[in-house]
Amino acid sequence: MDHKVGNEQVKISGWSRKGRLAIAATMLLALAGCKSIIPSGDGPRTSETPVEAPDTGEQPIDNVVAADNQRHRIALLLPLTGSNSNIGLSLANATTLALLDTKADNIRITRYDTAKGAGAAARQAIADGNSLILGPLLADNVRAASRVARPAGVPIISYSNDVSVAGTNTFIMGFVPDQSVERVVAYARSQGLSRFAGLTPEGVYGQRSASALLRAVNNSGGSVVRMESYNRTGASLRSAINKMRNAQNYDALLIADSGQTAIRAIPLIRQSSGPDARILGTELWNTDNNLQGAPSARGAWFASVSDGLYKQYATKYRERFSTSPFRLSSLGYDSVLLTFRIARNWEVNTPFPIDRLRDSGGFVGLDGAFRFGRNGVAERMLEVQEVRTSGFAIISAAPRSFDN
Repeated sequence: MDHKVGNEQVKISGWSRKGRLAIAATMLLALAGCKSIIPSGDGPRTSETPVEAPDTGEQPIDNVVAADNQRHRIALLLPLTGSNSNIGLSLANATTLALLDTKADNIRITRYDTAKGAGAAARQAIADGNSLILGPLLADNVRAASRVARPAGVPIISYSNDVSVAGTNTFIMGFVPDQSVERVVAYARSQGLSRFAGLTPEGVYGQRSASALLRAVNNSGGSVVRMESYNRTGASLRSAINKMRNAQNYDALLIADSGQTAIRAIPLIRQSSGPDARILGTELWNTDNNLQGAPSARGAWFASVSDGLYKQYATKYRERFSTSPFRLSSLGYDSVLLTFRIARNWEVNTPFPIDRLRDSGGFVGLDGAFRFGRNGVAERMLEVQEVRTSGFAIISAAPRSFDN
């Protein structure tokens, strides 16, 4: 299922890590429109999940791109038609906005529709001379594109949140549940909470969230006293909550699902085994407007990427495209910022310098600092927010970089 700082100065390419990240952050503020007031609107928050579809494999793609000796050729693989086209077009628009903001005249991005087959789209992109692939969005499409791109030596920076698709020359930028769970558990432990319970949906996301909870709690010296799963029907959710009546007293409960599910579940939890427990959530909560101010969810904590710069970006997006962006469209914007930074020291018509993606100092984007681990998964600096009557409030800010 997809859609989901220290003091040592290390000199790389003429700049220290801290200096490069500070410069990147300054550039982001300028790119956001130089507005001194962050607008209150921030685009739609939706718990919709992209629909996985089987790859059709060999369908040819039209419109071969002419040679270009002045610009780096970058392929953008997204669902531009079909059931996920709204998300795909939002990501594509975000890359356009990033190109305009950076004035990146040495980068040319060509779109390829994965709804016609991600493997065929990747094959055509490579035949057209693209040296880097941004996207796809869905895990199955990433696998199909990787089978084509890997032998050709063309790296992929995907927008998926499925860590299983990361690997040799395939990187994922999506927001993964493990990091969100680890961050909110660490904060809860710092506030004296030690006995945890978990309520997770069946499926890959729920399984990974449950594993992350067990790992984070055990590593921090706490204990998990109860875990229950459900199949996302109302009856199954109620049954799982009822089973928790027999749990030992717990002072924190993770609901690893959407904000909508949390709104339904919390009153039942309060009536049964957790009248005073602190409710915890995942990064999915940051995409649900209905959760903000929901009476049942007040006081709940969750960890996610920062929304500060995203709010400015969303306003610019609406001004240009006359519609609101999907929250995860920031991945498209940040992938272009990353490419733009690397392109400054990347000679045109040479292979993409993959090693630069593994810079331990990381990168800075709309969603804050991130870097790719050895497994190709984006590690992110997350903040902890609390649900309040007026919306979400930051109670533990995200670190600005990875230097320690």
